[in-house]
Amino acid sequence: MSVVILSRGKCGLSKGITRYMVAMAIADLMVCIFNITVVWLHFPDSFLSYTYACRLSEFIQVVSSQLSVWFTVSFTIDRFIAICCHKLKPTYCTERTATVVLTAQWVLSVLMHIPKYFRYEPNYIVDDILWGCRTVMGYISSPEWIAYKWISSISSPILPYPVMLLLNCLTVRHILLASRFCRALKSRSNGESSSDPEMKNRRTSIILLFAISGSFIVLMAPITIIHLSVGVTEIISFTGSNSLYLAIRITLLLMYSSSCINTCIYALTQRRFRKEMQNMVKCPFIVILTLCR
Repeated sequence: MSVVILSRGKCGLSKGITRYMVAMAIADLMVCIFNITVVWLHFPDSFLSYTYACRLSEFIQVVSSQLSVWFTVSFTIDRFIAICCHKLKPTYCTERTATVVLTAQWVLSVLMHIPKYFRYEPNYIVDDILWGCRTVMGYISSPEWIAYKWISSISSPILPYPVMLLLNCLTVRHILLASRFCRALKSRSNGESSSDPEMKNRRTSIILLFAISGSFIVLMAPITIIHLSVGVTEIISFTGSNSLYLAIRITLLLMYSSSCINTCIYALTQRRFRKEMQNMVKCPFIVILTLCR
C-alpha cells in the first residue's frame, strides 16, 4: 500500500524524496517477506529445503537487509544536503541523482554479497538431489572468509550507524542556528519576536527525516554493539541457553522492527499520506456499493 500511495506522487513530496521513500518501502517489504515470513514458514522437506533454494534465500535475506539500511542512509544524506548544503542542493537533490544513487547501491549490494551464496554446502544428497544448507568448513578459518565477514559487518550495520548519527547531529545543529538567526532578524525588523512561517514549514518537513532516521538509530544500535562485541571477542558459536544467543535474537527482532515501522511513520507524520491511505481503503467498498445499486 505504501509503495502504491507514494508512487502516485500525491503526498506533496518532491520526486527525489518520493524515489527514496518508494525504494525504502520496497526494501522494507523484502525484509518482511524474506527475513521474517519465509524464515518462520520454512517447513521441513519444503521447497526451501533444497540446497539451491536455501542458498538463494540466504542471499536475498542479506541483500534485503543491507538495502533497507543503506536506502535509509541515502535518504538521510539527501535531506542533510537539502537542509545544510544550499549550494549543492540544486544539483544533488534531484530525481535523477536519487535514481543513480539507489541503482548503484542495489548493484553494489548484490555484487558484494555474491560470496554469501557460496557460504553453504548441502547437508546430504538423496537421489542426486542436494538437501539442506550448512556452513562450509573454511568459513571459520579461511582468511578470505574472515575478510569477507569483516567487510560485510562494516558495511552493515557498523558503518551506517555513525553516519546516520553524525548527519542527524549536524542537521539539528544547522536547524537550531538558522531558527535562532531568523528569530533575531525578525525581532530587529518588527521590534518583537513573531512566528516564522518559513521555519515552521521547514520544521514540519523534517519531522519525517527525524522520525525515520531516529527510529533507525535506536533500533539498530543493539545489533551494531553485538557485531562489534562478536568481532572483538571472536566468538564463533553459541548454544540456545547462552545469554549471547538470547541477546542476538532480541537485537535481530529490533533490527527487523526498524523495517516494519516505516509505514506507520509515514502515516503518523504525513497528513496527505493518511488521506491517500483512507481513500485507498475506501475504494473497494465504494465500488461494491456502486455495483449493488
